[in-house]
Amino acid sequence: MIVPNFASRTLWTGDNLDIMRGMNSETVDLIYADPPFNSNRDYAAPVGSQAAGAAFKDTWTLDDLDVAWMGLIADEQPAIAYLLDTAGRTHSKGMQSYLTMMAVRLLEMKRLLKPTGSIYLHCDSFASAYLKTLMDAIFGRRQFQNSITWKRTTAHSDASRYGRVDDQILFYTAGESWTWNQPYQPYDARYLARFKRSDADGRKWSDDNLTAKGLSGGGYEYEYRGCRSLWRVPLETMRQLDDDGYLHFTRNGGIRRKRYLDELDGRPAQSVWDDISPINSQAKERVGYPTQKPLALLDRIIEASSDPGDLVLDPFCGCATACVSAELLDRDWVGIDISPKAAELVNVRLQQTIGDLFHHGFVTTRDDIPRRDDIEAPRNYRQNKHVLFGEQEGRCAGCASPFEFRHFEVDHVIPQARGGSDHIDNLQLLCGHCNRVKGDRPQEYLVARLKRLALT
Repeated sequence: MIVPNFASRTLWTGDNLDIMRGMNSETVDLIYADPPFNSNRDYAAPVGSQAAGAAFKDTWTLDDLDVAWMGLIADEQPAIAYLLDTAGRTHSKGMQSYLTMMAVRLLEMKRLLKPTGSIYLHCDSFASAYLKTLMDAIFGRRQFQNSITWKRTTAHSDASRYGRVDDQILFYTAGESWTWNQPYQPYDARYLARFKRSDADGRKWSDDNLTAKGLSGGGYEYEYRGCRSLWRVPLETMRQLDDDGYLHFTRNGGIRRKRYLDELDGRPAQSVWDDISPINSQAKERVGYPTQKPLALLDRIIEASSDPGDLVLDPFCGCATACVSAELLDRDWVGIDISPKAAELVNVRLQQTIGDLFHHGFVTTRDDIPRRDDIEAPRNYRQNKHVLFGEQEGRCAGCASPFEFRHFEVDHVIPQARGGSDHIDNLQLLCGHCNRVKGDRPQEYLVARLKRLALT
């Protein structure tokens, strides 16, 4: 079994793409990703709040994009490349840039998930339709389970259209079977109104039918306490219900079953979540972070799709709500954020939440790139060069020109500084010219650069 090459309770500061590339495959049970939404807005935490100094731009252009990512996707994921091109043509180049940024990261997230793992992608109406198609392309449309609608704000008026009050959370699984613990939502007022009766101790209850009349599959016919009927339960069960005080004897001689309100978990959670309030200005958990999500939202997701001891990853952790929730629910967790403020916030929030259990070093903070150890030990330099020369048929992996063996140089497709390994799958042969053009950048940069040089 593959084990993580990092400790639980680790929070990385840096580009999550580089960090995820250095993490071992199939080590994560649940991913909650709350990326920027491409909403064409700038966010900043107010001065004086715990999150002061945290800010991000939620507008994407080609200037924000590492153009090399396009080359990587075009080479390895042509179907996704077509999807991104379509987004650029039908929506905007900004949307194409945003989806390209997301695509390279979602591909890494898929690699990190265990076969029984799940991923929840939080988005809004600005990009949800495009992200849904992208997730279908990466995880497979059969692995789509739900599009959850979360009512994130109270009713308001939007000019010349219906009020936008919801976010979408796309729920996908890595395989055909996955961890699932049924979540529940509170009953609505109409259902609660059924519990009109109370016992002497004040416990509220309603009554259900015990007869099997009209029930497919038949029932059990017998007489109980002077009432003969076709019952839903056998005689032994009826006696047990009576002994435990779960039978209600009606005035006309009938028998019905008591359902106590305090014994019900709630109604099984549906795909519309309107029972979790957003963070308001008076909320105790509020730290002032832009787009902060409520703890109850993450509690529901983590409880439903993981078990105690499972590993939860939040690659856009911001103020680390998912990390705090995972800690309180006895899950292992790892967070990544581009802002150093996230490391400060997770420590502050955990200290406030768990009190005396918090201590110095409780959270490990890192800004380095992990090194994968889930792949076989690399061959020596010359062995690798022999194998690669044969696989590439003596041609440079950049310009595709043929060269003699002695003119090739072994190169890392993804540089070690960006999480690349020494495994042969991450190695290639380049001619001297291509290797110097590429430098310490990924292979996709070289491909894009060579195309540009060919056009000039």
